Amino acid sequence: MIDIKEVKTKGDLKKFVQFYYDLYRGNDCAVPFLYFDEMATLQSDKNPSFECCESAYFLAYREGKIVGRVAAIINYRANERWNCHQVRFGWFDFIDDLEVSTALLKAVEDWGREKGMTEIAGPLGFIDTDREGMLVEGFDQLSTMYVNYNYPYYPQHLERISGFKKDNDYVECKVKVPEKVPEKFSKITEMVRRRYGLRVHKFTRHELIEEGYGRKVFDLLNATYQNLYGFSQLSDRQIDKLVNDYIKIADLNLVTAVMDGDKMVGFGITFPSFSEALRKTRDGRLLPFGWWHLLKILKWHKTPVVDLLLIGVLPEYRAKGANALIFDDLIRQFQAYGFEWAETGPQMETNEGVLSQWQYLEATIHRRHRCYRKQL
Repeated sequence: MIDIKEVKTKGDLKKFVQFYYDLYRGNDCAVPFLYFDEMATLQSDKNPSFECCESAYFLAYREGKIVGRVAAIINYRANERWNCHQVRFGWFDFIDDLEVSTALLKAVEDWGREKGMTEIAGPLGFIDTDREGMLVEGFDQLSTMYVNYNYPYYPQHLERISGFKKDNDYVECKVKVPEKVPEKFSKITEMVRRRYGLRVHKFTRHELIEEGYGRKVFDLLNATYQNLYGFSQLSDRQIDKLVNDYIKIADLNLVTAVMDGDKMVGFGITFPSFSEALRKTRDGRLLPFGWWHLLKILKWHKTPVVDLLLIGVLPEYRAKGANALIFDDLIRQFQAYGFEWAETGPQMETNEGVLSQWQYLEATIHRRHRCYRKQL
């Protein structure tokens, strides 16, 4: 018999977070998420997303042992934007037992119905910068800290649980860093500079933090991502947290902006991959020595892989080739640092404009994540 218990205390929340590490310990492809980051994301007093979100967390027990977990989330801002009454499920992990996965999703459905929701969808986080989707292809590929990894039986369960259907797929690409910038990129870049006067700008830390350009990056993200699946506009507090989490520690050689005069029209934010470093930590903890493995990546880029974290270009500038300026600059930076491969973030399978930008590079779709939806 499965016993579902709602997380009520800090101790319960620690068990909720710890379950993932226990379930995936020894898996060669799973990447431990940072423990302190997981805890902060799930707490209303530390995550600014709770200004527009409400959540509940559930643990599944069998004979006193935890066998699964799930988060139930309502993003009221997203629901208003998409004119729906949707409860999200996320942080969804479980042993290979259909009774467990079914009971966990039922807990989310029941909680959502009590809140007046009429559909359930996921896996989704609070906002778009959280991890989204269930891995359905690429189980043999090393994951990243920015996406979900799960066992192959997860989607098999969703396909067997009544009512759940595919709602959206994301694909991720592994891209070979070329020895030289492809001629096509170089020609487009030169044409864009001459015809439209666009230029690449490399920010200083002062510009990003003190002059507010870090905030402008995420204002631009709001504009470029507004029509993507499930997106909700980032608030000032959410932007402040993203600036603090990413912009303040980023290697600015790996951050590129495209400017039209004084106006930012595109950006690219990339980080050296932390995947191997995180696998050397003890369950995503920085102590006693986890911090050292991450520092080697952050400071000295001791990895052959770079993660393409966020890239955005205003719609009216995509047709002008602004993307080419971003890649022309970043490829040169990757070459200088000795990166061999780049990992893209999740891209909607229907977003042909984004996927077509890899045609001039050696790129392979190596992972696919899926969101499911069900009417309540």
